[in-house]
Amino acid sequence: MLTATGEIFTGCNIENASYGLTVCAERVAIFHAAAQGHRQLTALVVYTPTTTATAPCGACRQVLFEFGPGAWVVGVCDTSHCLETTLAMLLPEAFGPHDFDK
Repeated sequence: MLTATGEIFTGCNIENASYGLTVCAERVAIFHAAAQGHRQLTALVVYTPTTTATAPCGACRQVLFEFGPGAWVVGVCDTSHCLETTLAMLLPEAFGPHDFDK
């Protein structure tokens, strides 16, 4: 994850026997950045050990959107397949902090 100040934060999946309590790498990275005072996400790279690049899950999209709706998202994998998009494109009509200003 790249912040607006140019700092990079990483994350990894944190699995749990109670599967619903598992935390994805994307959320680990944003929580790590937020804990260090960074609130603006500029770009995110998601690597999966698969043959097709994968976008963040819905829960991650929602959390990430609040830190950078226009952030660039790049998905890479073990082949040359690549996904390039933005959070806003992955989560159209998203609910976020801007909804409280209405």
